[in-house]
This record gives sequence, structure tokens and C-alpha cells, in this order.
Amino acid sequence: MQKHPVIAIAGLACETSTFSPARTLAAAFHPRRGREIIEKYAFLSPGMPLGDSASWKGALIGHALPGGIVTRAAFEELANEILTRLGQICESSPVDGLWFDIHGAMCVEGLEDVEAELLRRIRLVVGSNVIVSASMDLHGNVSQQLAYQTDLITCYRMAPHEDEMDTKERACRNLVDILTSRADARSRPLKAWCKIPILLPGEQTSTRVEPAKGLYALVPGVEAIPGVIDAAVWVGYAWADEPRNHAVVMVTGWDAEIVTENAQRLAMHFWDSREAFHFVAPTGSLAECIHVALESDRRPFYISDSGDNPTAGGAGDVTWSLARVLARPEFQKADGPVVVYASIPGQQAADTIVRAGVGAIVTVVAGAEVDNIHQGPIAMTGRVHAIKHGDRDAIIECVLQVGSVFVIITKLRKPYHHESDFTELKLEPRTADIVMVKIGYLEPELYEMAADWRLALTPGGVDQDLKRLGHCRIHRPMWPFDESFNEPPDLRPRLIPSSNEPFVE
Repeated sequence: MQKHPVIAIAGLACETSTFSPARTLAAAFHPRRGREIIEKYAFLSPGMPLGDSASWKGALIGHALPGGIVTRAAFEELANEILTRLGQICESSPVDGLWFDIHGAMCVEGLEDVEAELLRRIRLVVGSNVIVSASMDLHGNVSQQLAYQTDLITCYRMAPHEDEMDTKERACRNLVDILTSRADARSRPLKAWCKIPILLPGEQTSTRVEPAKGLYALVPGVEAIPGVIDAAVWVGYAWADEPRNHAVVMVTGWDAEIVTENAQRLAMHFWDSREAFHFVAPTGSLAECIHVALESDRRPFYISDSGDNPTAGGAGDVTWSLARVLARPEFQKADGPVVVYASIPGQQAADTIVRAGVGAIVTVVAGAEVDNIHQGPIAMTGRVHAIKHGDRDAIIECVLQVGSVFVIITKLRKPYHHESDFTELKLEPRTADIVMVKIGYLEPELYEMAADWRLALTPGGVDQDLKRLGHCRIHRPMWPFDESFNEPPDLRPRLIPSSNEPFVE
């Protein structure tokens, strides 16, 4: 009987904005270790085809809510534990493969291209002959060094990321297939890597609409070509300022001509479509979006407060939009149009509300504890509508009714993506006039609920107006920062060598 391969699992994931003053600490990663990792992914469970096809050994994974730059101390703490745990796994049994479970847009104080750096350190422990399969967000960044350190690499094909688990399962399945089918244990897949000088926000590259919908529809067809293992297209992460921030195509397989030809075909399609990328919804200033919502008879009407989106890396506590909502006369009486605002963090405000209790009238100050660049903290007086304890991210959630605005105040920042996020706070988003959420494109449940919506171009660490953020380290020219190029970009893919071979960028 053929021995099952031993596959270790490790990785850190955090989408981080270098334009946010926030910092991400180790606890934010909610690390999982050992069996906790296997239990997180149902497709690795005993009795499942993948679960039974290998001996899976969890080291450590950590997935933090997107935010500001990760502190160096936090990274070193988690990275060192990963290395220690991998060393212990290697001592008990030789490791054949590694699933590198990452996002791809993490930035760390004092380091660059940190996913490649983490994998470089991992390879010093597990060895250069271990086959590594990485799964990533399509908003991650694939430098040549990361491509070099991996053997297999793939990313989501949908934005919003409804295929997250499918992608991770695909990365594991490709890894098992390689480990169980190679006639020569030294053989490695070929990797065609192609840089595309485009850097766009996710709200302009949603696969719900063209041209991203058509671009990503090509990927499964490339993957199905004989000689190809996987094909992937990365949009890249627009709110960080590093040389690796740009779009990338990679195709892996066994035939050099096939992988390079198809990588170039996908890259050219992406480049040729660049002028067709537009926002996934109608946009406008906050005032324009509120005006449209009030004039509309479609309910509920959603407005994305996009500049401070905590699931893209915003600090989540920018008060700029909330201050303007509360200042509008339409919303200053309790019988005005019902607005739900999600959300603003304020630790002291949450504690004050909890002490006062539901039904009390309180005055609190919240927001701008981290990101006060655009607006300072905001004072609010209102009636306590609801209190909830125990959320994984927020810890405490409160609702304060200020006029006709129901403001969700949290102890720590939290994204609001699900109907239950509201209903558990005694809010009914389906019957509200306006629901304003710190988000970019609407996540699936919100998208289904919205009778109509607008994307407000508001300030913050993930401002949709990229040109006003001040990128200075990305490679130029870069679309749309530069709309004219002296000559067309070189979209010829490069074959990246295996990690056990010499490589010069």
C-alpha cells in the first residue's frame, strides 16, 4: 500500500493598508494550532476524500481582520511559533508537502514582501524539496520571490469571495495530486509568471460585472487544458505602497510552451480590458448618495461608506461620514427616515452604554481613536436601543438611537455583512429606509437585501480615489495612475525556477 504523504499547514493572513494609521497585533490573528486547523476546514476531515488522502499536520495559521500594518513584534512572535511547530512536525515525521494558507497582502513594519519572507524561513526548516501549495485572495500580491518559493499557487476566482473554500480545497487537492502521482520525486511544476502594470481597487474589479466577470470566466478553461495544473489572476492590493503591488497572472503545469502561452493570453486580455473597469455600482459623494436614497422609493437603500471599510484594511473608526449623517436635519427627529449606520468603535462609549442599560438616554463620545486624520471623535446623545455581548470581533455591540439614526457602536471594530448581524441587535435592515455600511462592494446577503445601492466615495485608509492617497513606491507607469504609456508593457511571462534551483530576479 502506498504511504500517505505528510502535509503540514501554516500561514498568516492579513490584508493591510499602508495608508491607515492603525497597527495590527498578534492577538488579532486568532491563531489556530494543531487539530484546530483541521477542524476549521471540513474538506480535511476524516472521511472526506482529501482528509483521507494524506496525513495533515497543523502547525499554526492566523487570519486577522484586515487593518493597519502588522507590528514587527507581532509578526516575529507568530512566525517563530510557526517555525517551532514545523520543526516539531519534521522531527516526528518527514514532511512531503506544505499548504501555505495566506491572503497575500500583509505588510509588516520593517519588512517587505512578507509572505515570501515567511515562506523563505519556513523552507529553512522543512527543506527545499518539500512541495509547497499556496492559496491566496485575488487581492493578494505575487512577487517573483513568492512565485519562486512556491511550487503550486492559486487564488479566488470570485469577488465577493464566494469561492474561498473551493480555492483552498483546490490548493490542497493539487498538492496531494502532485505528491501521489510524481514518478520522479524531484520533478516540479513549471510556473509562468506575468506582471501586468494595473492596480485597481476591488470595487472596480468585481466578478459580478464585466470586464472582470469575463476575465475570470477564462480561468477554468485554461486550467482544463492538458498540461496545465492551475491558472490564476491576481488583481493585487491597491491600498498598500510596495513594489509588489500590481496585477499578476500565473499558470502552472508541465509544458513550458502551454503555460507561458496561456499566461500571456490571460495577461493580454486583462491589459486590453483596462479601460473598461469601472465601479461595481453608481458612485458619488456622500451627500449625493444620501440625496438619491431619500428621493428613491426603493427600500432598503444601501450606501457603502467605502473609504473606511474594515474588510479592506480601513481602521473602521473614521467618523467623517457619521458626523455628516447626524448633522442632516432630515434625521434629527425620531420620526424621520430610518437610518441604520454600521458602525463606529468606541471602547469607553460601549462601556458607558452597558452601564446605562437598554432604554437609557446617554451621551457618549466615539470614533477617531485610531484614524483621526479626517475628523475627530464624535459626541452623540441618544436612547440605548440594544446591547449584545460576546462577538468575536466587536466584543460588545450597542445600538444608540440618535434622532432617526440607529448607530451601531462597538467596543472593537467589526464588519457587518450578514442580516443576523443586524437582527441580533433588534434592527430590521429590510424595513429601514437607508442602511449605511462601512464596506465596498456589498457582500452577498447585503446585495440580496438591497433594493438599490450607491457606493459613496468617502475618505479613509482605503479611499477609492487611489490617486489622492499618495503612492510613491509602486512601479510606474501603472494604470490608472498613468493613463498613457510611452510603449506597450512587456507581457511576456517569465518561467520562475523551482525553489531548489538558483534564481535571480
